[in-house]
Amino acid sequence: MIPFHFSARFLASLTVTALIVAGPAQAEEISFANDVMPILEIRCLECHQLDGEGFTHSGLDMRTYEGVMKGTNHGPIVVPGDAMMSNLNVLVEGRADPRLRMPHNSKRLTRCEIDILRRWVNRGARNN
Repeated sequence: MIPFHFSARFLASLTVTALIVAGPAQAEEISFANDVMPILEIRCLECHQLDGEGFTHSGLDMRTYEGVMKGTNHGPIVVPGDAMMSNLNVLVEGRADPRLRMPHNSKRLTRCEIDILRRWVNRGARNN
């Protein structure tokens, strides 16, 4: 018979190993409508809607999912599955020239807001 202390340690190590192999629990779903759009409404729509300064300069209309995915006159701003290459993320995270940081002349996005946008893009930038 195996001593109790040995079997308890063995069971604990199996549990830890299973968690490492299986990874964390299913990550919380990011919703465009419930998580991303509220950020865009508060932080981006002042400029990036019809007749806004950002729309006038870039053609980017962020009022809808379709507008966000269409991007600017110069091309898309979201690369589904790749936040490192998405200009949306590059600009709000401050990875571009500081003069291009978004939002212009306004308070930077919070870490939480940046994280939501990054996770949404990395998970495919779905219209959910």
